[in-house]
Amino acid sequence: MNAVADIADYLKRHESKPLLRFISCGSVDDGKSTLIGRLLYDSKCLFDDQLATLASDSRRHGTQGENIDYALLLDGLAAEREQGITIDVAYRYFDTDERKFIVADCPGHEQYTRNMVTGASTADLAVVLVDARKGLAVQTRRHSFILGLLGIRRIVLAVNKMDLVGFDQSVFEDIAAGYLELVRPWGIEQVQCIPVSALEGDNLSTRSQRTPWYDGPGLLEYLETVPVDDRDSRAGLRMPVQWVNRPDQNFRGFAGTIATGEVRPGDPVMVLPSAHRSTVARVLDAGVDCAAARAGQAVTLTLTDEIDIGRGDVIVAANDPPQVADHFAAHVLWMDANALLPGRPYWLKIGARTVSATIRAIQYRIDVNTQQRSDASRLEMNEVGYCELELDHPIAFERYAESRALGGFILIDREEHATVAAGTLDRALTPDRDVRRQPLDVDQVARARIKGQTPRVLWFTGLSGAGKSTLANRVDRQLFARGYHTFLLDGDNLRRGLNRDLGFSDADRVENIRRVAEVARLMVDAGLIVLVCLISPFRADRALARSRFEPGEFVEVHVDAPLAVAEARDVKGLYRKARAGQITHFTGIDSAYEAPTNPELHLRTDSDTVEGLTQRVLDYLQLK
Repeated sequence: MNAVADIADYLKRHESKPLLRFISCGSVDDGKSTLIGRLLYDSKCLFDDQLATLASDSRRHGTQGENIDYALLLDGLAAEREQGITIDVAYRYFDTDERKFIVADCPGHEQYTRNMVTGASTADLAVVLVDARKGLAVQTRRHSFILGLLGIRRIVLAVNKMDLVGFDQSVFEDIAAGYLELVRPWGIEQVQCIPVSALEGDNLSTRSQRTPWYDGPGLLEYLETVPVDDRDSRAGLRMPVQWVNRPDQNFRGFAGTIATGEVRPGDPVMVLPSAHRSTVARVLDAGVDCAAARAGQAVTLTLTDEIDIGRGDVIVAANDPPQVADHFAAHVLWMDANALLPGRPYWLKIGARTVSATIRAIQYRIDVNTQQRSDASRLEMNEVGYCELELDHPIAFERYAESRALGGFILIDREEHATVAAGTLDRALTPDRDVRRQPLDVDQVARARIKGQTPRVLWFTGLSGAGKSTLANRVDRQLFARGYHTFLLDGDNLRRGLNRDLGFSDADRVENIRRVAEVARLMVDAGLIVLVCLISPFRADRALARSRFEPGEFVEVHVDAPLAVAEARDVKGLYRKARAGQITHFTGIDSAYEAPTNPELHLRTDSDTVEGLTQRVLDYLQLK
């Protein structure tokens, strides 16, 4: 019976221990994996089979001769062991009598900055390693800046490899003073500097006798005692709705994890972005009613009123609601190999809500190594920019510095469904009050009715030489002959006037299509059938054009011909010049063409006649 009581008491104490999430980061070969591995080893958090595997792996892959290579506890990928570096984020769980820990060992190479951001996004604290022999490196500046950007306010500066500089106090103090000066502008509130030797265990789990001049805590002692920021509990209620719980017709609850604050039955709440008000009727945790719930708990709330609430809405304290907006200034860290180009649409995911978003402009790019600002028309992988962001629907938000749940977001490519960026909301941008949509007495419906037609845009896309202009011109002629009101927007003609200031870089192509789509939108509003003839090589740009129109108004026509056929036609001699290097960014040669995946019409000009293809377009329009 005593054994059972002891186990129950142990489990209860373990369950109530606080949790600290932290990351280790720094430059390559500063000893991040070795430090965390040694910490796990010294804190006796490894099972016997793990110890045996570590000993075996050290003999096969280790870099410490006959000694244990603690880094192998973290470097699990084959490429990591071969190169002796960290590539992916390695998460490890361990605990002591005082606290539970989740540590993320992050890579040091610049090209893996996005992996480091992933690890830092949920951390309460960061351990930044610096090689005592080398001092502050470029990656130290890079990682520390990103930590500040991601809202991490507590840092341990671990000056590692002190054994290789003879535990020289002046070396440690010079590095510590330089680092404190470095991070002062970035809002980092607390830095604890500790001299360590990760390989030999100095000042990790116990104080080292070889640093009698250092009277601060060891690393583990500090991690066990550092206060965990409880601002999430002190803030007002914020609960993003993840699921509408409706097991039967008599119950309707709203499930989610409380991001900040507390909630009790009887609390007045507001649902955003709709701003509907109600009162909490019940708070259920795993189906059991409870008197209160706080930040971090996953609960289901029921309300006293029937309100239309869906996934992604946010239930908040009625007396302390966050802002609602659809236009923001935000820091964006670009994580994709293809550059960020203003004007392209992406999916933005914030909490449980996903909306369409467009980067309207890059206000400036920030050099994460020097923190210098510069003008930019694009962001490459691992670059940070301060951007103007516009959404198609308003969202509840708070500055990231105040709330990770309502201030942090990711951008998702609409075609590949891959995460391409991480960002932090800074402030809402108020639209110019002097610029508003002017209501018109004669609207599109009236203009279309008097013309006796259904306004649409036919977007002809394809390689140069595929036959777009020939086919669009023939369709336009047939429509005009039948009495329809049309207009043809051809890419070459537009570049002689409206778009004469644009080149053929990816960024200029985005702007070219944006302008043409806006002009076509106005013409459709005028009741016209508009034929647009552009190469428009990128799916994302054509998706941007489609988004400007109502469902059914945009007809994507893929005018398709093999590259060899299009090049053989080459009436303008453009392919020949591109092959000779006289033209750059030419689609099909040194710039890609992304064929439509699901166009309304797919027309092969190498296997059908112009007459036959024209008739297919007319048949699709179902004209009288």
